[in-house]
Amino acid sequence: MKPFERVAMMGIGLINGSLALTLKKAGLAGEIVACARGAGTRARALELGLCDRAVESPAEAVEGADLVVLGTPPAVMGEIAAAMRPGLSGEAIVTDVASIKGRIVNDVIPHLPEPRMFVPGHPVAGTEHSGPDAAFEGLFRRRRCILTPIEDTDPAAVQRIRAMWEKAESSVDVMTPEHHDRVLAITSHLPHLIAYTIVGTVADLEEEAKTEVFKYAAGGFTDFTRIAASDPTMWRDVFLSNREAVLEMLGRFMEDLIGMQRAIRWSQGDPLFELFTRTRAIRRGVIEAGQAYVRKPADGENGGNAD
Repeated sequence: MKPFERVAMMGIGLINGSLALTLKKAGLAGEIVACARGAGTRARALELGLCDRAVESPAEAVEGADLVVLGTPPAVMGEIAAAMRPGLSGEAIVTDVASIKGRIVNDVIPHLPEPRMFVPGHPVAGTEHSGPDAAFEGLFRRRRCILTPIEDTDPAAVQRIRAMWEKAESSVDVMTPEHHDRVLAITSHLPHLIAYTIVGTVADLEEEAKTEVFKYAAGGFTDFTRIAASDPTMWRDVFLSNREAVLEMLGRFMEDLIGMQRAIRWSQGDPLFELFTRTRAIRRGVIEAGQAYVRKPADGENGGNAD
């Protein structure tokens, strides 16, 4: 693909920082300019080599850029788009990396000189860490990236963004913003909400019980704590911005949970066994799709217990 001459990273944390490293390694960016409000963040991004310049002003950051990547918390992307408008070229491609799409489209497009150049995107990758120090090259390798162009989006702009993510070794899918938000509500947003709730329940336990939880935490609980350590600002924005889809999936989950509560209370083993059998099949499907890390059992383990 043709390299971008100047890339403006609006926000320089885990996702944008990792993308910056990927673009640098692949020779796909002549210059990378990072935009961040905090002086410490800007200094650290420069120190880590995530960018060539770091500035505070969004308008200054996008001057001369032919690619702009919005990587701020979702709730402020519209504000950032408005602030960068004075310096933004109408020919610059603008994309984003948020895990919600409907609100981002509505918030960002009104502030762009050329809405056709906006290619909403979501790399389905990440860790529980945030900030410039969390960035690493290879984050997107063998992961999915979803693009959600609208009817007026320039096909050539979509193709350039697709090629960029493919160079990052991601598999690219295209869908509508509405479909994206519904799918991610069940595959990402609801699991995060459940993890935050379970770990929050532990946080409310008496001190003695909490100490024992820390001491005897098994694999299942530690997986929840990893998810629940994710950026609280971003996930607050995600839940409030995608609330209709999240509430729909949460309602279905609550109905299923009550069914399991009833089966346990009345010692009904068949519904439990049926559920556990079906969920094993789902796990195999996720593995076959290449979306799961599979740990091989260590010597002495039989591999039959997730904990």
